[in-house]
Amino acid sequence: MIREIIQINNLSKHFENGNSKITVLKNVNLKIETGKVVAIVGPSGSGKSTFLHLMSLLDTPSKGKIIISGKSISELNEDEKNKMVRENISIIFQNNNLLSDFTAIENVALPLIIRETNYKTSIKKAEKFLKKVNLGHRLNHFPSDLSGGEQQRVAIARALIAETKIILADEPTGNLDNKNSNDIFSYFLKLREKNKIILIATHNRELAKKADYTLTISDGIVKRANV
Repeated sequence: MIREIIQINNLSKHFENGNSKITVLKNVNLKIETGKVVAIVGPSGSGKSTFLHLMSLLDTPSKGKIIISGKSISELNEDEKNKMVRENISIIFQNNNLLSDFTAIENVALPLIIRETNYKTSIKKAEKFLKKVNLGHRLNHFPSDLSGGEQQRVAIARALIAETKIILADEPTGNLDNKNSNDIFSYFLKLREKNKIILIATHNRELAKKADYTLTISDGIVKRANV
């Protein structure tokens, strides 16, 4: 049986710019099932990042509802929202958001440490996930010692280690070469077996074709298409 974990009802988002209103998303209605990799495509500025920010609860819609695991986000207080994110959502940011004073392995272990997982256990698991993204040789390097692509892979490992139901990725392969891009995307595809939902905003049409389906954003309209 297909179980929907994300439901979006009549969602719109606009921004005020002086006396004008810029509408980024218009009346979006979606149901996203578990065990799916979904590619979000569209031209720059079309609203892909805005859509992910709304899904990650970093922003609030101007209108409409986001329902995750049966809970309407608009009805949650801040503590409940934080708990929802912590327990259900991992985010791979476009700018990586690594802590500069932490090594690669410490950055990756952070979600577990925040959950008060034993430190040694957290570090051991972080090493395992860094090896999954081909960074087993860079465990103790600081972000400033890593290339842009290596930093991106650290951010991906940090999101994966939390093992949440939902993974939101904003251009996760943007700084990666073809081999690492394909390796990372293949790993995302394997997560379907664990009934995850992976939403990936990408300009890479070849990778998008490997997703279960795409969401195309254009002029504020979100359309679903099978690939």
